Amino acid sequence: MPVNPADSPILGTLYGTDAMRAVFDEQTYFQRMLDVEAALARVQGRMGIIPADAAETIIAAAKIENLRTEDLAASARNVGYPVVGLVGGLSKASGAAGGWTHWGATTQDIMDSATVLQVRDGLDLIEAELRAILVALAGQADKHRDTVMAGRTHLQQALPVTFGLKCAIWAMPFLSHLERLKQIRARVLVVEFSGAAGTLASLGDQGIAIMEALAAELGLGAPLAPWHVCRDALAEAVSFLGLVCGTLAKIATDIILLAQTEVGEVAEPYVAGRGASSTMPQKRNPIASEYILAASRMVHGLVPVMQGAMAQDHERATGPWQAEALVLPQAFVLTHGALLHTRAIAEGMVVDAERMRANLDITHGLIVSEAVMMGLAPVLGRGEAHHVVKHACDVALTEKVSLADALQRDPAVSSRLDRAAIERLIDPANYLGSTQGFIDRVVAAVKV
Repeated sequence: MPVNPADSPILGTLYGTDAMRAVFDEQTYFQRMLDVEAALARVQGRMGIIPADAAETIIAAAKIENLRTEDLAASARNVGYPVVGLVGGLSKASGAAGGWTHWGATTQDIMDSATVLQVRDGLDLIEAELRAILVALAGQADKHRDTVMAGRTHLQQALPVTFGLKCAIWAMPFLSHLERLKQIRARVLVVEFSGAAGTLASLGDQGIAIMEALAAELGLGAPLAPWHVCRDALAEAVSFLGLVCGTLAKIATDIILLAQTEVGEVAEPYVAGRGASSTMPQKRNPIASEYILAASRMVHGLVPVMQGAMAQDHERATGPWQAEALVLPQAFVLTHGALLHTRAIAEGMVVDAERMRANLDITHGLIVSEAVMMGLAPVLGRGEAHHVVKHACDVALTEKVSLADALQRDPAVSSRLDRAAIERLIDPANYLGSTQGFIDRVVAAVKV
């Protein structure tokens, strides 16, 4: 019975994905350890370290179905690590060749390398969603490049922007995340094989050659030296997931705010019954965004645990290493779940351009007061223009008239600008600055 909702068959549909859970499933982990044992036997058989026929037997036996869960659990409970039971089961399944299993390796070699194989698969799933979201957001940016809306600072209307620019800004970090991911792969996808205390002494002068061959066999990089107690790469991977979740949380926060009844400019994709209330039939809650935020907060809580686990003692840690197993799977599962929620929003968001325009008009032109000030500045000087427009804003707010009406009352304005000119100045669509250029830059970067 799962204790963590992210792993449950019911609530897990909200917090994670079956695809990522399959990557970090315990059965998969044990198979990955067997994959490392099989690769080690293959390499050592090829190099003449162990008999070639024994290697072939070990490789054939390295299947999860040859291990008994009860035996593995009993061994792990007694020993404190799963590898002794795993090697015992593999040796038994290998018959006479069993004496050649795990040759020159130590427990952490097998567990770390298996973890790296899982991380590789996990990063593949993460990358696929990052790319899909990036493409979707770039498409929304292009589609809505002329959809004018209120830009907001401190939750107040500030200046007009376009929804396309907002989507471009949402998209931009994904370009960086993909670049980070490319760099991280080179650092984290590295084999661990260095023996009991990091010397590979049991293999004489062949240790490094075996390590490099094992790395190649598994499709991993070879480290310069042992990383039993150098945990920066795995910590970086989880920190990267934290950065991704930060980006997802920003998007989710915006969606929640834009979906408020009083705003009503953007909504999550509508599916009958989704986000429904048990008592209020009218409700369409931004449920995906809520779970993105929940998952992101949890991942952000896991990042310092992983970074704290870097403080490992001497040549083998007494506790920090074990903490990693509590962090890695959950961080990947929660991040992938948040990514899928974000992808659904990015691809299917409902945009209400009419509501955006209506909200732009609720200040009756005040949102573009800066535009009026800048339009008058060449004639009146910037300081006087600021004073004139500020006074007009005060009149508009006090008397509940439009900014255009208030400006037209002022002789300093009406003597220089007719009504049509004033209307042009207060049209939000005429005060978008470099919006189109910024959208173009992001969209172009996505297409590269």
